[in-house]
Amino acid sequence: MTMVGTPPPLPVRDKAAARALSPMLNRLAEERATGVLVREHGTLYLAEGRVVHAESPLAPGLDVLLTAHGTLATAAWQRAAAAAEGPLHAAELLLESGLLPAGALELCHLDALYDAGYFALAPSSTPGRFHYDGAPRTGPLPSVPVVALERETLRRRLQLHRLWPDPAADTAPLIRADPSAHRLPHDGTGSARPSRPTPVAPRQRAVLDRVDGTRTAADIARDLGRQAFHTLVDVRRLAAAGHLRTAAPATPTAPPANAPEQARNLPPPLPPVTDPDIALLKRLRDALEAL
Repeated sequence: MTMVGTPPPLPVRDKAAARALSPMLNRLAEERATGVLVREHGTLYLAEGRVVHAESPLAPGLDVLLTAHGTLATAAWQRAAAAAEGPLHAAELLLESGLLPAGALELCHLDALYDAGYFALAPSSTPGRFHYDGAPRTGPLPSVPVVALERETLRRRLQLHRLWPDPAADTAPLIRADPSAHRLPHDGTGSARPSRPTPVAPRQRAVLDRVDGTRTAADIARDLGRQAFHTLVDVRRLAAAGHLRTAAPATPTAPPANAPEQARNLPPPLPPVTDPDIALLKRLRDALEAL
């Protein structure tokens, strides 16, 4: 008689890892790794598996949050930044010199970390890259567990979606709109319905006053010295009320009749590239990060 052995079970991806915003980040947290995780929309700095700092081009940095409203003089930050390597070390110098109270610095540090971390953990089209650093440095500023950063990021995503489900206003240039002509996309019957004019709160008015057709939400956040996520909340509320919308992309125009022969003989512009399978690309990205 030939004995047929039971085949080994197929490898099954951990359900918790499947729900994670970044499988690589969770693995690094389990390893208590120290280094820098570079993602498409931001960078996370880890020390012993905890997030100690985050940066993103879409979020104001710690320097903006500290200096915009008088917590710290701009000249004091510039001197500290010139004498330190990176914003964390500059903040530590200011703390040691007594120019910043510990409570105010810790609060701004956590605000900046969660703000930039939200964008760093946004869906990306490329896998993250981690650079190990063998010199752990937690410093006097508080660090954040990876699970706490992911949980807060998911909460913020849900909040923005409930305010206005279209994320285009988060990154595109913004222009003003006529709220009386605004029509809400959902009414339960499949047809659009006109919206009622909504008064603009003073905090939102400051955002709306800076909408000029070229600024994005990130630009407005830096100009106001506010966290980018809080600015996104105001932007989506204004979009839901019909006070603003995204600027239409510029359409290419044909060269005039008196243009040089070479310009008139140029081939037509290529059509926009559409992604054939976003879900497949995301699975490939997760597989690369899990390697």
